[in-house]
Amino acid sequence: MSAPKSVTVGARGSPLSIVQVKSVLEPLEKLFPNLSFIFKPIKTSGDSPESVLGSGEGLKGLFVKEIEEALLTGEIDLAVHSAKDAPYRLPEGLALAAAPLRAPAGDALVSLKGYSLISLPLGSRVGTSSLRRRAQLAAYRPDLNICPVRGNVETRIEKTREEFLAVVLAQAALYRLGLPFQVGFEPIAPNVVLPAPGQGLLALELRAEDQFVQKLTAPLGHYQSDLALKAERAFMGRLGAGCAAPAAAWARFESDSFIMSALVASLDGRAVIKNRSKASKISPEAVEELGSRLAEDILSRGGEAIIKQCQNNPAS
Repeated sequence: MSAPKSVTVGARGSPLSIVQVKSVLEPLEKLFPNLSFIFKPIKTSGDSPESVLGSGEGLKGLFVKEIEEALLTGEIDLAVHSAKDAPYRLPEGLALAAAPLRAPAGDALVSLKGYSLISLPLGSRVGTSSLRRRAQLAAYRPDLNICPVRGNVETRIEKTREEFLAVVLAQAALYRLGLPFQVGFEPIAPNVVLPAPGQGLLALELRAEDQFVQKLTAPLGHYQSDLALKAERAFMGRLGAGCAAPAAAWARFESDSFIMSALVASLDGRAVIKNRSKASKISPEAVEELGSRLAEDILSRGGEAIIKQCQNNPAS
C-alpha cells in the first residue's frame, strides 16, 4: 500500500487550539515537505454555551468526544488536544503519541487593574470555571468570591475590566497566545495552586494501528514531557473516571530525580490531601507506578471520602 499524500489534523476551532495545531503542523511540514497537512476544525460539546464546565471525566470528555469520533471514522488522521482535556481512558482503537515539549505548567492571575493574589481586596470577585483552582484558591484565601467565567482566553481577560478584579488562567495558554507582554500576569506558585494533570502539555491522539502517523509524530516527542504526562495520567486514572473532586498533579525533573506532587481537595478548599514523592527509577513504567502510588496514598488518607462527597454534592 502506498503512503498517503495528505494528513488531516482535527482539533477545536478556538484561537488557542488553532495556535496549538500550528505548533504541531509547522515542524511536520518542514520534516515532511512532500506531504500535505490539512487542518479540520471540529466543534465539540464543550464549545456549546449550554455545556457546564468543572471537573471530572465526563465533563473532560466534552472537549474531545466529537474529535475522537472523527478519528475513529477516518475523517481525520491526527487530533491535537490540550492534554488536560484528554480523557484518562481512551476509546478502544485510539492511542496517544509521545507528547511534545511542555509549556509552563502553572497557573497565573491576570488582572487588568494590576492586582496580585496577595493584594486583591477582601471579598474580591475572581473568575475561574475550574473546580481545582476554586478549591485551592479557597484554601489559600477563603475571603475571595470565586465565580464561574466562560469564554475564550481573551474574553475572560476582558472581563477583569468590569465583572471581576482578576481571572485565573493557565500560563501555557497566555504564552501560546503571545499575551504576557500585552496584559501582564502574576505566576501562581505551585504550592498555592497545583496545576491540572497535563496542563501545559499537548496530547497527540491517533488510531492505534496507524503506523504511518505514529512515525510522522515520533520526531515531535519530548522524552521528559512524555514521562510527565504518563505519570499525571496514571494518577488521574487511578483516582477513577468518576472523580468529580478537584484534583491536581505535577510531575517534573528536579536535578536527576523525577518528582511528582499531587492532591485532592474538597470543593470548598477546607480539606486538602496532598503528597509528593519521586520515582524509584526513570522509565515509563516507573513514573506510571509513581502516579498510581500517589493516588493510592491520597485515596487512603481521605481522598476517597472527598471524591464520594463531591459526587453526591456536585454543586456544593
